[in-house]
Amino acid sequence: MSKSNKTSKNFWLSLRKPILALAPMAGITDPGFCTICRKNGADVVYTEMISADGLHHDSKKTLEMLKILPREKPVIVQLFGKNPEKFVRATKIVTKLGFSGIDINFGCPAKKVAGHGGGATLMRDLNLCYDIIKSVCDNTDLPVSIKVRTSIKSESIKNKNLNTKTKKKIITSLDLIKKIKDLRVSAIMIHGRSYEQGFNGEIDYNYIKNIKKYFKGIILANGNIYTPEKAKETIQKTKVQGLGIARGVYGKPWIFQQIKDYLEKGKYKEKSWTQIKKIALEHAKLNYKVKNNYGLIEMRKHLLFYTKTQKNAKEMRRELVSVKTIKDIEKIFKKY
Repeated sequence: MSKSNKTSKNFWLSLRKPILALAPMAGITDPGFCTICRKNGADVVYTEMISADGLHHDSKKTLEMLKILPREKPVIVQLFGKNPEKFVRATKIVTKLGFSGIDINFGCPAKKVAGHGGGATLMRDLNLCYDIIKSVCDNTDLPVSIKVRTSIKSESIKNKNLNTKTKKKIITSLDLIKKIKDLRVSAIMIHGRSYEQGFNGEIDYNYIKNIKKYFKGIILANGNIYTPEKAKETIQKTKVQGLGIARGVYGKPWIFQQIKDYLEKGKYKEKSWTQIKKIALEHAKLNYKVKNNYGLIEMRKHLLFYTKTQKNAKEMRRELVSVKTIKDIEKIFKKY
């Protein structure tokens, strides 16, 4: 496959800046929610984390997670794992399914991922990171991107003879970027905290800004973006081409349009309870369309997000946690 063919599908180049992306989140960014976010201003959406191992072994459950709805596109599938050979088959499967791009997770701090050597802990082995990214780039004509954190500490190695531990070394995502400079990576989403920080502490805006010197593709800043004001501040401090919105979108898929309005006009509107109920119901119907009754069970957590700041939220949420049908949701919304 020629280099020109491999770059011909790079949708990133056609997006208006700043790009506003729905960042990948396990159990959150399913097809229904991705569609709602696209309808409310998101320029691009990422799937939940998809196991490369699961695809390699033809896991029915993993394949079910790859269902997409037409209105989602551009949609990027995010793969996680630690075996380059398994990424090969996973990449070939994903490429045939109609996605717009493939992202590789090097940033997840969750124990169920990082605890098994995946996610952010992959950065402790830059050679392995290189092999994984190369295995994806070599087996698709879709644009390839990665998601990272600022840094991670190396593992301590105990010297049994001296009963001492080696001093931990800091491995940064800049080290990774320099390592993969010859590979075809179109975009990088950087969470501005270290692996050790998790989701707490300050965002390192200067670090993200500095990455622009070494990576000429699209850079998306991620982390601690909960309001349009914070979105503007992040863009101003990092000078990046876009943002990845994660937990700031919980119960507020319209935050993307609010950010666009604020950047363009200096103001934005909040949604009324009537408007929120309408969006939540549309979301629930999309979930049902893709996953039937199970989609409504998964919808329960989103309903709690939507109603968190409303009057009588406590009573309402007590009823919403057990909804089984669209009519159940409609009945509760009518009541409140």
